[in-house]
Amino acid sequence: MFQKIDYRFFTPVSLVIIVAAWCGLTYGGLVSRIFLPSPTQVLQTGWGLWQDGTLLEYTLDSLYRVGVGFILAAVLAIPIGILMGSSKLMEALLEPTIDFIRYLPVTALIPLLILYFGIGDLQKMSVIFIGTFFQLVLMIADVTANVPKDLIRAAYTLGANGWQVFRRVLLPASLPGIMDNLRITMGWAWTYLVVAELVASNSGLGYMILRAQRFLQTEKIFVGLIIIGLLGVMTDYLFKLIFRIYFPWSEKAGGKG
Repeated sequence: MFQKIDYRFFTPVSLVIIVAAWCGLTYGGLVSRIFLPSPTQVLQTGWGLWQDGTLLEYTLDSLYRVGVGFILAAVLAIPIGILMGSSKLMEALLEPTIDFIRYLPVTALIPLLILYFGIGDLQKMSVIFIGTFFQLVLMIADVTANVPKDLIRAAYTLGANGWQVFRRVLLPASLPGIMDNLRITMGWAWTYLVVAELVASNSGLGYMILRAQRFLQTEKIFVGLIIIGLLGVMTDYLFKLIFRIYFPWSEKAGGKG
């Protein structure tokens, strides 16, 4: 009998290769440290920023903006997406407008958002909201529309009414896909955070990256990028953990069925 391979063993391999290549290029003197700082430089810079409180302050500011903007987008997108996916009328009413807005580049809207909301946190949250909300609505609508019709017909045949079909069939069947879509769009939220903080900002990781670029402080840019990447990975694993806890029966969670 063949033993099942635990592929989790290979998870850190790509990271080890990248770090090894980074060390080889910098410590070997193959690339100027102005363009690619060494791991030691990045660690020392990060530790200095942590000690003076800058790194923690900017990280918390960015987390707050991403969290509020993304949660607002999710709270509104989930019911609207379910309505569009389960009702042809709502799809006909809402899809043209959502399709139009989702193709607008968020960066082009920033001047308007500054005009409407100023340069505070609200403007940055609105960038994250717009960047994730309209995409998320259509993704959730697609998940809902693809719930097997046999399940819905069977529920009606057994005497369920519309509300019971929604609560006991449509929503449970859609939730794993909705959670997966939330995980994907959370990554987009971090991308739009940097876009929001690059313009008219005085705090946050994106602001730190832009300010470091002006003074050729490449090591600070790497610190900001690494922190954003780590936060993104942490939120991604959090969504995966929630998925496994609440949807253990899903094939994607490793369940059977």
